[in-house]
Amino acid sequence: MDNAMPRFGTRRFLSKTLLLTSLLILGACSEPWNDPNPPEKPGETVYYGSYSSRLQHLDPARSYSAEETVFIDQIYEAPFRYHFLKRPYVLEPSLAEAMPEVTYLDKDQQPVPMDSDKLAYSLYTIHLKQGVKYQPHPALANDEWGNALYLFNSPEQSLQYPTLYDFPENGTREMVAGDFVYQIKRLSDPQNKSPLLGFLSNYIVGMSEFGEQVMERPRDQWLDLRKTPLEGVKAVDDYTLTIRIKGLYPQFSYWMAMHFFSPIPWETDRFYNNPGFADRNLTLDWFPIGTGAFMMTRNDPNRGITLERNPNYRFDPFPSEGELADLTNGNLNDAGQAMPFIDRATFRLEKESLPQWSKFMQGWYDRSGDDTHNISSSNFDRAFVVSGDGLELSQEMQDKGITVSTEVKPSIYYYGFNMKDPVVGGYTEDKRKLRRAISLIMNTEEFLEIFANGRGETAMGPIPPGITGYVEGEAGINPYLYDWVNGKPKRKSIEVAKRLLAEAGYPNGRDKKTGKPLIIYLDTTGGSAGPIADWRRRQFEKIGVQLEYRTSDYIRFKQKMRAGNTQLFGWGWLADYPDPENFLFLLTSSQTSESCQCDGSNTANYQNPEYDRLFDQMKTMENSPEREAILARMVEIVRRDNPWMGGYHVKEYYLNNSWVTNTKRHGIARDTLKYLKLDKETRSGKQREWNTPVIWPLLATFAALTLLIWPAVRAYRRRQTLRVSPAIEQSGRSN
Repeated sequence: MDNAMPRFGTRRFLSKTLLLTSLLILGACSEPWNDPNPPEKPGETVYYGSYSSRLQHLDPARSYSAEETVFIDQIYEAPFRYHFLKRPYVLEPSLAEAMPEVTYLDKDQQPVPMDSDKLAYSLYTIHLKQGVKYQPHPALANDEWGNALYLFNSPEQSLQYPTLYDFPENGTREMVAGDFVYQIKRLSDPQNKSPLLGFLSNYIVGMSEFGEQVMERPRDQWLDLRKTPLEGVKAVDDYTLTIRIKGLYPQFSYWMAMHFFSPIPWETDRFYNNPGFADRNLTLDWFPIGTGAFMMTRNDPNRGITLERNPNYRFDPFPSEGELADLTNGNLNDAGQAMPFIDRATFRLEKESLPQWSKFMQGWYDRSGDDTHNISSSNFDRAFVVSGDGLELSQEMQDKGITVSTEVKPSIYYYGFNMKDPVVGGYTEDKRKLRRAISLIMNTEEFLEIFANGRGETAMGPIPPGITGYVEGEAGINPYLYDWVNGKPKRKSIEVAKRLLAEAGYPNGRDKKTGKPLIIYLDTTGGSAGPIADWRRRQFEKIGVQLEYRTSDYIRFKQKMRAGNTQLFGWGWLADYPDPENFLFLLTSSQTSESCQCDGSNTANYQNPEYDRLFDQMKTMENSPEREAILARMVEIVRRDNPWMGGYHVKEYYLNNSWVTNTKRHGIARDTLKYLKLDKETRSGKQREWNTPVIWPLLATFAALTLLIWPAVRAYRRRQTLRVSPAIEQSGRSN
């Protein structure tokens, strides 16, 4: 019995340990161990996404950042928006009942025809939807007598409310025309530092004068902007708004689809001007309020942001029209259903691409990016393989059921020649041939293949795909640089570039008059070393031309650009709205730094009187065959003069896990979260499948520990037995 007791205890210890370990392993197999997302409420549908840098502004008057827009445009709405599915991009009513009514007026505000030489103003009349309510917000909380609940005379009175979510009462009210007037006044107030102030002041009547008046008012307390009139903007009644602009500017409707024109209740401005609120980040820049499908319920800029369904959101059906492809790829399956389809969206700050990609591949993120995280080059090769038809998803992606959404963004990135430079500038034929020769050797297709995984489309002119004036196929190629061969554009040969260089006066890369080598200087902030820098040099060497880098920091670079002290430089432009005017104005004489006395958008300092004349004619026209003919002529002028080279339009690739639908990309709009739909059951199953814990290392470790511990346990029990046995023997003798 003495020897049996310790053996029984050891077996019992080992049995219990094995049982406990088995239970832990079985429990771990039922749910993943590595789920980084917070628990979900029963029955709710949650979207999981990420963003890559801390947000600075959420005030719709101040933000002009693409990443901030991803969040702002889910919360705020403007009078108009873009149709989710239609291409080319089409405006449609959002908070407005219909597209605006436009009346043309003379200087006495009497109606005149659109083509009248007496036209002085355009009057936009916007009829608003009724019954639209704001999300719940403490700024709109009132007592039974209609008085605001949260107005304070000193910072100390509100210390019990450190964040917006600490206020116990929320309220709402209907959106009215006066809220749009108030927001446009906020745009006009220089204290709000709106990035559109200078631009819009050129159009909205009285905007500059309004800004001058309010800047003279004392700011020690809240300034009620309702008390200062803005001549060009009126609330005719609660549901009718008019905006009068100078001259003829059809593109103004596009600006009214941006969050800058979202309504803001005056009560919100008063609320956020409570004493001490700004010190606690209780501002519109931190806690927005809108009429959109979602409202912000968490803003921790160093960790994450949470959006939740706006309980006051009106009925907003999923579109029932689209492109022909939308019928076959399922983008119209939810036509007519109420949006949004998700209850909550949780976004985590991911500054690095690797952890973001890892979580996506494990199923913890629903998509590979949310307009902020494009696929990094290191992960792109894992996601795609080259096939005969271009790029296709890798077998790993296909096995996971992952889909891809692509969009050629309405953008252009290019190298610009400074047309004021004595070497590469000028408008004579020899100068054109020099620029053309350099443009030929800067092989855009090769650059995109090597450094961008092919994520781009070569620019044949200044207008990108999806914008009126862009022409596909053979008719759309740049004939100065490309030939049409076997159904595709083919860049002209290096021999053609050498011939053009010789005709320009630089045979074999040397000045035929002096014999000196031709040196081209590229101004950049990116440095003169690295793979891209070396690649550029090799392209110039193909025709015997030397490329030298002049590097500087961004501030100095901007100074050189403004002063016209560059020769060759890199630049880019992303569309504000989908009209060719937004790209062609980049080459008008009025946009040179010298002409506008500012950081002009015409970075090439290009000036062509015929181009300017056609631009002035085109910019005020509605889309028509006549306008397209003018656009074609302007594109031809740019191709001939060649102020830009090596241009391309960015093509973005975003991956979607199989449980996410309605993922069509939109190059302009960012209010796309409400269209997304999720299959929660499929997601849960895939998350368990892709995150099954690897338990054999745990079992092996446990076995190894057992083998190590077992001899020690036996030795310990033997020692205990030896110590106890003499005592037992002595006890027996006493008995």
